[in-house]
Amino acid sequence: MMPVRIERTDTHLTVTLNRPQKLNAFSADLIEQLIAVFDQAASEDVPLVALRGEGRCFSAGFDMGDVGRYSDGDLLLRFVRIETLLQRVAAFPGLTLALVHGRNFGAGVDLIAACKLRIAAPDATFRMPGLKFDLVLGTRRFASIVGVTTARRLLETSATFTAPEAASMGFIESVSTIEQWPAAIAQAVDRSAGLSKRARAGLHEALHREMDDADLAALVRSASEPGLGERIASYLGG
Repeated sequence: MMPVRIERTDTHLTVTLNRPQKLNAFSADLIEQLIAVFDQAASEDVPLVALRGEGRCFSAGFDMGDVGRYSDGDLLLRFVRIETLLQRVAAFPGLTLALVHGRNFGAGVDLIAACKLRIAAPDATFRMPGLKFDLVLGTRRFASIVGVTTARRLLETSATFTAPEAASMGFIESVSTIEQWPAAIAQAVDRSAGLSKRARAGLHEALHREMDDADLAALVRSASEPGLGERIASYLGG
């Protein structure tokens, strides 16, 4: 089974995370395929990419199932590639729409945050536990959406927040049932077609305030402290 499934139309791409047996956790293959999808979509001027997950949730984040097999250096590289993916998604000049459901964790929530439009099913929940094993990933981007005070509270406590709570803090635009998602995609298609490519590029350049080098440096500083694997194992065992 391919970890990513792609459906192409004349107006958009729908990209489905396709590891339902692993709750769409981020394996190395899934990360690399997503990076390749966004690189190609950018080169082809695709106006809209919609992201969703197969099975019980959008994504459970970093694949913790085989952490013990890897050295700290290998784990660091995997987190660096996740940050690379987040930067590709955030820098994509077209619209990006995250359609999310179920229980979502860590890097899965970071991927949602990297999208320009975010819609959640009523059952969706979100939790970002990275600081529990000293990992700084996606922090500034999340704070830019919900505000520093809210981000600090949620990240320090690793608190779970629901779809209505996410909507109230501006993390998602609306709470919509999965049956309503085709209409949400159609609205995003209309929105993406409302501007010329030149205007869309200009808007993106004016609003895009990523700090890629600083974000990557923050991640590397946190993840390169010796004992990353042990910290993750301790978190999982706790």
